[in-house]
Amino acid sequence: MSATNAGVVGHNTSSKRDTDYQSETALRGFNHITVGASALCLRGITKSFGSFIANDAIDLTLQEGEILALLGENGAGKTTLMDIIYGEYLADIGSIEVFGKSLKPGSTADAIEAGIGMVHQHFTLAANMSVLDNIIVGTERIWAPFSGRKKARERLVSLSKQFGLNITPEADIGGLSVGECQRVEILKALYRNAKILIMDEPTAVLTPQEVDGLFATLRHLVNEGLSVILISHKLREIMTVADRILVLRRGRVVAERVRANTDEVELAGLMVGRNVSRPERIPQAAGTPVLRLVGVSLAPRRGPVQLDQLSFEVRSGEVFGIAGVSGNGQSALSSVLSGLEQPTAGRIELNGAPAGALSPANLTARAVARIPEDRHADGLVVDMTVWENLIAERYRDTAFSRAGVLLITHAKIEAERLIEEFDVRGADSDTTVRLLSGGNMQKLILARTLSRGPGFILADQPIRGLDVGAIAEVHRRLMAAREAGAGILLITEDLEELFLLSDRVAVLYQGRLSEARPSDSVDRLEIGLAMAGKIDQSAH
Repeated sequence: MSATNAGVVGHNTSSKRDTDYQSETALRGFNHITVGASALCLRGITKSFGSFIANDAIDLTLQEGEILALLGENGAGKTTLMDIIYGEYLADIGSIEVFGKSLKPGSTADAIEAGIGMVHQHFTLAANMSVLDNIIVGTERIWAPFSGRKKARERLVSLSKQFGLNITPEADIGGLSVGECQRVEILKALYRNAKILIMDEPTAVLTPQEVDGLFATLRHLVNEGLSVILISHKLREIMTVADRILVLRRGRVVAERVRANTDEVELAGLMVGRNVSRPERIPQAAGTPVLRLVGVSLAPRRGPVQLDQLSFEVRSGEVFGIAGVSGNGQSALSSVLSGLEQPTAGRIELNGAPAGALSPANLTARAVARIPEDRHADGLVVDMTVWENLIAERYRDTAFSRAGVLLITHAKIEAERLIEEFDVRGADSDTTVRLLSGGNMQKLILARTLSRGPGFILADQPIRGLDVGAIAEVHRRLMAAREAGAGILLITEDLEELFLLSDRVAVLYQGRLSEARPSDSVDRLEIGLAMAGKIDQSAH
C-alpha cells in the first residue's frame, strides 16, 4: 500500500491484533478523498490511564470541507481522542496541527481560538443560567464598558432559525429537556465561529425531519469550508452524511473507508471485530394486559401539563413502543411508572388490578423491571462496586441477608454469575462501576433487572449512547424477555429501534399520546411528522 493510499491509518492497520476480522476487510475500498487543504492533522496520539491505553499511536487527518465519521465500540477511545483535540485531555505522546499550525496541547481556550468547537454527548451547561448566558459566557471581556447582549441575542436567534434548532434565549437551562440542551450545545459551538466542529452523538434527540435539516445545513456549511468530525452509533446516518469513515477498536485505528465503498454490515463488523447480527422480532400473539393507564395526567407545580390524559395498555408478550422528541413527557411518564411521581389524575393497573400508590420498592416486589433513561444518575451508583449495584434491589432477600447482616460472599458469587451470563466485560464483582464503559454499565442494569424474570419491563432509552455491539446485545435481551412473555414499554427517540422491536407504536407529543397502531402499518415519515407535531393523531 502506498503512503497516499494509507491515508490516516498509517502503521496501525498492519498490526496482527484482531486479524480474525480485519485481515479480509480493513484495507478494502481504501481510496482517500482529497476534499481540500488539511484542517486538522494528528500524529501518533497516545494516551494512557494507568495501565489502560485509551489511544494508541493514532494518526488522523481532516480536510477542509469534509465530514469525517468516527466509529467504534464504547471504550474504543473515540471520546478520549476528541477530548485531546479540544484540549480537555493532554496526550502522552503525539502532536496536533490546526490549519498547518501547531496546537498548544491541553488548552481548551487555544482550541476554541484555533476554530475548534465541540458538542459533547454529556452537556457542559450551567443549569442556573439562561440559554443566552450559557452561549455568550467567556466571549466578552470582563472590562468591556458595554454588554453586547442585544447583538448576541439577535445572532443567536438567527442561528437558531438557520439550523432549525428552535430555542428561547431567556429560558433557564435547568428547565430544559435533554433535547433542548443538546440544541444549546450545538448553537454554542456555532456561535463561537467554529471552523472545525466535533459532534458527539448530535442527532440522538432529533426527529427524522430535524436530522435531515441538520445534515442539510452541515452540508451547506461544509461546502463553504467547515470541517466536521461526527461521532455516532447510527450507521444509517453515517452512510447518509459522511465523506470518510474512520474505525477505532481498542484504542487503535483499524480501518478507513470512503462512504461509497462500504456498507452498514461491514462497518458494524469492523467496529466490534466480528459479524454483528440484529435480533429478529418473531410474530407472536400478545396476552393479557400487564399494564394499563386510564386517563393518567401529571401536572407539575409550574409550567405546562407534562402528561395529559394518557390511556394505553401493554400486553404480555409484546413491545409497545412510544416515540417522541425529548421533552414531550417521556421523562414524566417514566417517573410515574417508576413510582417517583404520583399522577394527578387517572388510574394505573398492573396485571389487571389497581396499582395504588406506586413506589420503587413495591414495583420491585411486583416483578417490574426498570431500565432508566440516565444510567449514570438513575440506573447505577457509579462509585459503588459491581456486586453492590447488582444486588441493590435484592439485598434483603434471604439469599443475601440473614438477621440483618449482609452476606457479602454470597452477593459476590451471584454477581460473578451475572457478569458471565450478561457478558459484562472488563469487570469482576469488586470493580467500581465508574470504570466501566457505557455499554457494560447498561449490561449491569439488564443483569439486575432481567435476571429475575419480570412480567413488565419499562425500557426508557435503553440504547442511548451505545455502540452497535452493545445495542445488539440489549435488543437481544429485550426480545428474549418478550418471547418469555414479558410485556415491554419501550420509550425511545431512535426510530430504527422503534420499528425493529415494537409490535405496536404511538407518539408522545406535548404530553398527549397518539393512537396506538401496529408498527408494520406505520412508516418512518409519518412517525417523524407526528413527533414534530405536524400530524394530529391525538387519542390521549
